Amino acid sequence: MTGAKLALREPMFQDAAPYGTRYRRNNFKIISLAIAFSLAIILYSTAGMRSQRAQSSNDHYPAAITMASQGLVGNPVGSRVAVASHRMPWLNGAPRNIPDAFAIERAGLAQKPGIALAPNVLRHASFARHAFRPVGAAGPVIFSTVSSADIAADAFSPESQKMAFLFPGQGAQSVGMGVELAEKNPKAKELFDKASEILGYDLLAVCRDGPKEKLDSTAVSQPAIFVTSMAAIEQLKAEKGDGVVDEATVAMGLSLGEYSALCFAGAISFEDGVRLVQERGAAMQAAADMVDSGMASVIGLDSEKVGELCKAAAEKSGKPVQIANYLCKGNYAVSGASEAIDTLMKIAKPEFKARMAIKLAVAGAFHTEFMQPAAERLKAVLDKVEVKEPRIPVVSNVDGNAHKNPAVIKEILLQQLTSPVKWEDSMATMLAADFESAYELGPGKVLAGILKRFDKSAAITNVG
Repeated sequence: MTGAKLALREPMFQDAAPYGTRYRRNNFKIISLAIAFSLAIILYSTAGMRSQRAQSSNDHYPAAITMASQGLVGNPVGSRVAVASHRMPWLNGAPRNIPDAFAIERAGLAQKPGIALAPNVLRHASFARHAFRPVGAAGPVIFSTVSSADIAADAFSPESQKMAFLFPGQGAQSVGMGVELAEKNPKAKELFDKASEILGYDLLAVCRDGPKEKLDSTAVSQPAIFVTSMAAIEQLKAEKGDGVVDEATVAMGLSLGEYSALCFAGAISFEDGVRLVQERGAAMQAAADMVDSGMASVIGLDSEKVGELCKAAAEKSGKPVQIANYLCKGNYAVSGASEAIDTLMKIAKPEFKARMAIKLAVAGAFHTEFMQPAAERLKAVLDKVEVKEPRIPVVSNVDGNAHKNPAVIKEILLQQLTSPVKWEDSMATMLAADFESAYELGPGKVLAGILKRFDKSAAITNVG
């Protein structure tokens, strides 16, 4: 080290200038060069890191996210916890990666110092309270600026449930539905015509002629049921007078039917309703096509026992399955990977004493984490739609409460895609209130059948 310093200084002694002056001048040059060299290395490294991050963002979901839940904040390794993303085995090779931690509470994270969300975590992380997730993950991630606290603050129970207007969901469709309504009611026919212009095909012709396979497809059945429900309202007004709609004290719909209920309550226009359910159906179909998944109906068990059945099927198959529709006691729909659904059907009767387990003819695992891509796609359309405060309470499938704030209603509709439908709770609450009668508006008598399971004497009239 001494030799190196002497060699460096030797040229200075050969100069005629005073030693101190030359030393300071040359020493300054050396330090400047060293600083410049260091800066060059830093810039080069930063550029490389940015390049790697850019490449990673093109191929994967965020490789690291920050969480403020389940004790991760304050962990000895620090409050910022890196969670690697990986291809989940139950996706069966679908071309997307999912973060290890599915559910992150956006509001909770935002309120904790030193915690920041990765740029697209909100878009790609799961936000459903009951969606599939690793053990230890926390509550819902919110897609919009609406927080869980906002949703809770906006929730309320209807003052009266004396007259309920109920709207069916997917599965109620059948070839021939809506045809009679359109033939005898010009206003109903006008709705089908408006919808056909928006959809780009003759909706009434599909309802009339099928084929059944086309009508049963998620992309077609959803707008078909929505429009038939709205046409049924026109028929009800023709039969009872326009004032009949003012008698409604509460509205609710099963899954897709929630859009019909919101339209009836004036929260969304008919035209926007058609656009929303068209995109919802297409997005759910696309999400279902990404993976091998499905649904089944379990009859004869209570919800706790069905939950145990799902857990056993998931453990045996190594794939997820969960309750997706809480319809009524003894009747629950489950959703999950096809392998898990098959396993569940094999063990439901011999091991859990279910009366029966029936595989449902649906495109995929609705109301589960499998529908997350559909929620992302639906959000793009929902952001462009005007939602108003409903004129009467509309009970949500997600939390069993009514909501007024348009921003909250939008968020609830997104969460609905990956959250279980709590119809059982809604019906029980309605019947425990001042309920007197209901209308089921739309195709089929599914909701009337469910209501009768709660109370055989419950008064309900089908229109549609």
